[in-house]
Amino acid sequence: MTFDRHDPEASIARAAKAYSNWGRWGEDDVLGTLNFLDEAKRREGAALVRRGASFSLSQRFDMDGPQKGWRRRTNPVHTMLDTGTDAALGLQGFPHGLGGADDVIAMPLQCSTQWDGLGHIFDHGKAWNGRPADKVVTSEGDLVTGIEHMAPHVAGRGVLLDVGRVIGDGGELPDGFAITGEHLTATAEAQGVAVGRGDIVLVRTGQLSRARREGWGEYAGGPAPGLSFTTAGWLHGSEIAAVATDTWGFEVRPNEFEHAFQPLHQVAIPNMGLLIGEMWDLDALAEDCAADGVYAFWLTAAPLPITGAVGSPVNPIAVK
Repeated sequence: MTFDRHDPEASIARAAKAYSNWGRWGEDDVLGTLNFLDEAKRREGAALVRRGASFSLSQRFDMDGPQKGWRRRTNPVHTMLDTGTDAALGLQGFPHGLGGADDVIAMPLQCSTQWDGLGHIFDHGKAWNGRPADKVVTSEGDLVTGIEHMAPHVAGRGVLLDVGRVIGDGGELPDGFAITGEHLTATAEAQGVAVGRGDIVLVRTGQLSRARREGWGEYAGGPAPGLSFTTAGWLHGSEIAAVATDTWGFEVRPNEFEHAFQPLHQVAIPNMGLLIGEMWDLDALAEDCAADGVYAFWLTAAPLPITGAVGSPVNPIAVK
């Protein structure tokens, strides 16, 4: 589907209508495209484990993270409640020489490697499956599609599409590069891997590699390579369960319209019901896949079951 870069409103409306999954799994659905990830797909994913090599796809959660405070998104604040110093000074009150350490962390749920829940984005006041946004997410949280519902389900066949390596220069795409469905298909073909129904697709652009080398800069919210608005058809037609990228916002930035903010989110989350991951660290996995030529693997990436949350930190694990 083409779009008019001068008219985001109409283009988003057309895509939302064309690629809507409202009612597809019943009026009470809370999982969206995760419905594609069934028991057979999990068995298929588990059968991909050959070597037992595992890769964490998460950034570290610390004060050196990418956030700059936009919309009160800060990096994690880690504080010790009990320390070895307290134990050495005998201040903890435990008997027979026992000592310990304890800590607490305070952070926005979407400050680093994370999933966007189905209550994260609305389209003209409508949440996933056509529900009124004000009836779904209130000051008490997401009362309907809280991310806790997804906690048992996000494990299956993962596929890496290393677009940065196949299409880019030196393994990286430049900021502002719009990845099309054709790019995704060409990458899969070049890697000898197929994307199928129920897969969890990981798209590597190489932007995180660049940020590590040059500093965070505008990684959080600035220009970035990412999925083109035109990939809405590919995302819908492929019937994937979820997609994740190594960028802050999943879609190309600046966005492809003259005046818009994250238009692909507006189609994909509330209309398509697509689970979207952002700020994933795909570099070590990508190196291994390039070395052995295997781009499909077992992937487990359960969100924390935080009641009523519209997003969750995650430490995805890929096993080959």
